[in-house]
Amino acid sequence: MYTPTSSHHRITAPRRPCQTGPVALTPFNLSAIGHGLPVAAAITPLNAALDQTSTAVIQAPPGTGKTTLVPPVLANRVAGRVVVTQPRRVAAKAAARRLAELSRTNLGHEVGYVVRGDQQVNRDTRVEFCTAGVLLRRLLSDPDLTGIDAVVLDEVHERALDTDLAFAMLVELRQLRPELQLVVMSATLDADRWAALLDDAPVVAVAADLHPLEVTWAPSPTPRLDARGVTPAFLDHLATHAELALASQDAPDAAVLVFAPGARECDQVVQRLRIRGVTAEALHGSLDVRAQDRVLHGAGERRVVVATSVAESSLTVPGVRAVVDSGLSREPRFDAGRGMTGLVTVSEARASAEQRAGRAARLGPGLVVRCFPESDWAGMRRFTPAEMLTADLTQAALDLAVWGSPGGVGLALPDPPPAAALAAATETLTGLGALDPDGGATDLGRRLAWMPVEPRLGRALLTAAPQVGAQQAAEVVALLASDVRAEGADLVAAWRAARSSGPAGWKHEAKRLARLVTDSPRTTGIEDDQVVARVVAAAFPDRVARRRGSGDDYLLASGTGVELPRDSRLRGQEWLAVAEMSRVGERALVRTAAPITQDDALPAAGALLVDDTTATWVNGKVAARRVKRLGAIVLTETPMRPDRALGRAAVRHGLAEQGLQVVLGWDDAVEALRRRLALLHQVIGDPWPAVDDTSLLARADEWLGPELDRLAEGTPAERLDRVTALRRLLPWPAAGRLDELAPERLEVPSGSKIRLDYPADPHDRVVCAVKLQECFGMVETPRLVDGRVPVLMHLLSPARRPLAVTDDLASFWVNAYPQVRAENRGRYSKHPWPDDPLTAPPKRGTKNSGR
Repeated sequence: MYTPTSSHHRITAPRRPCQTGPVALTPFNLSAIGHGLPVAAAITPLNAALDQTSTAVIQAPPGTGKTTLVPPVLANRVAGRVVVTQPRRVAAKAAARRLAELSRTNLGHEVGYVVRGDQQVNRDTRVEFCTAGVLLRRLLSDPDLTGIDAVVLDEVHERALDTDLAFAMLVELRQLRPELQLVVMSATLDADRWAALLDDAPVVAVAADLHPLEVTWAPSPTPRLDARGVTPAFLDHLATHAELALASQDAPDAAVLVFAPGARECDQVVQRLRIRGVTAEALHGSLDVRAQDRVLHGAGERRVVVATSVAESSLTVPGVRAVVDSGLSREPRFDAGRGMTGLVTVSEARASAEQRAGRAARLGPGLVVRCFPESDWAGMRRFTPAEMLTADLTQAALDLAVWGSPGGVGLALPDPPPAAALAAATETLTGLGALDPDGGATDLGRRLAWMPVEPRLGRALLTAAPQVGAQQAAEVVALLASDVRAEGADLVAAWRAARSSGPAGWKHEAKRLARLVTDSPRTTGIEDDQVVARVVAAAFPDRVARRRGSGDDYLLASGTGVELPRDSRLRGQEWLAVAEMSRVGERALVRTAAPITQDDALPAAGALLVDDTTATWVNGKVAARRVKRLGAIVLTETPMRPDRALGRAAVRHGLAEQGLQVVLGWDDAVEALRRRLALLHQVIGDPWPAVDDTSLLARADEWLGPELDRLAEGTPAERLDRVTALRRLLPWPAAGRLDELAPERLEVPSGSKIRLDYPADPHDRVVCAVKLQECFGMVETPRLVDGRVPVLMHLLSPARRPLAVTDDLASFWVNAYPQVRAENRGRYSKHPWPDDPLTAPPKRGTKNSGR
């Protein structure tokens, strides 16, 4: 029985192997297959879990044998086929070969595999290993999974996008087929999350019998990464520590496993080791089948295997007793703003580092050399982020739409798709014609979803095959799908090299793709550049690029700026069809491209062609041009006279971008009126209008209508009557009281009419700066806006220097004036300083001036 923990069941497997569960007609010999594997102890609790819910989550570290033993356990329970997914093709093939060997069956009979472009299965196959992508295509073409009674999703902790999608679809399928047995296997402690998503499935925990592990830290004295990627000095550092680790092992068949971020780095470290006389081999997905088999089955000699993350958990390299970890991994990143997808090299997560280290302690005491500082450990990410959160979602969005759940709504996705990436994917698919306006899949979309390449490449195959020939289009598409490495970004040269000495896998894939467009006519007489360019432009019309200036800087139709590598044959080409680019620091660098003519570029990106007239506000006037452009690429530009609508729009845009002050050139009279109106709006409110920039811009047509037309026609702003324009906002009949409520000037006892200083901020004070002698006899402080706003009096000396500031004149004359008089009458003796200023006559001039 099970013991509940948290929200679901957890079962800890006993350590002794045992066998249980229903027996099929031709059962696999589980005792023989599971001999010596820690996971053998989980057979009984696994069968019990499946008897209860038909689901289970298996938590087992790498090397415990879960990929080998769990599939035949399920096969012995069901009559139909068991499908087991792996994140990578090399892992699916290796797992199938391993199980076939242990079960003493021929590969392709009871045990087989299906990966893109290759398969070994027949009608009697009971356990089929495949990639998650293959299972996805099968779910979309046969949502009931006819003939399949059990599915095992392996390595779900890697959070591959296809695995997440397949999981969510299978959970929904089980609502219709509850008897479908579904097992999820993880190598991390995140099993509880998967169990919760799987309707509280039981968790079967398997303990690994790992030996003691020595951890050594060996940080590089030079940086691991620079703007171009992994540095040559760090690759030297990895090779040195791989050689030292191998020398430290006594076993005659000892192997050292080195983890590098990508295939290129693997090959370069292997090259460095071989120069030193060390037996070394690379292991990554770009190798052909024979090379992979040689690495995975090679044993009996001392060697170094340099691998990508494929060897973290998906594959087992025999004889490994030491691991050298670069601390780097390569992860997909999607830049929605630039529409750019690529792999970036980053520091690995702690979970990855622990899995890599665990590979060294399976056969005996192990050693892991971590080529990064120990101080980095605490700051490393706990887990690698889900691909759903970082990758281009174009294919995923199409798969979800074909499944009937656009955007993944209603599905048990471990993580929902990010809104920005999903929106970008939806826009791309709609542009391809794969989605209808409601987000549902079109007939073309369903056809693209079932093709063995991503939607852009599928659409390119269908579009370009009639132009360049089915076989040639298929070859270029297969090359693009293979993540080709093109020297100097020259895709044409890479295609020629592939045709002369390319791998068999690429040629097989090209033939398979060509069969999808057999109705396309044979086309001859087209140059290689044109063939490649037309295919690339059909796949990525938004990446058609034109050179800017005379350098290596190009502008894509999408608006992104890119640069060519310095050594590229493509330098100097006016137009390019860019297939792939990546970020290098703040730059975007072209990785693969082909030269294209303008005559081919324009129809390929025809949906982006725009021919319109634009008008802008530049240097105080409207400038209009007729512009023909391909997306962001300007093809032709001709000055012209704007019509009224365009001119007004340009002026309004200028007002919004540059502000009223810049465009209209407020003078003192306009600003003074604006400040008076602002005070009335602040104190009274309606019907007096708001005159801040935002409010004035919102009502520009109302108060600035005729002036907008004159500006649009080229009249300079200084020739416009802007005061009259602003007065159009005055409410009627209240407008007649403007000078009463907020007068421009204030008459003082001397008869002078003093200009009032209204503040820019209507919350501040209105100031009247006037000579003190002109205010003799003025007892009451002046007030504005029907007495609501007292004026702040700045009383000045005869030399117009401030003597006092007050908004209470009555108090000033009694309390402050005597001191002001005493301090200033000697200095300004020609001016009156009476003892009683309330009865003295006001004076504008001196005592004897008569004013």
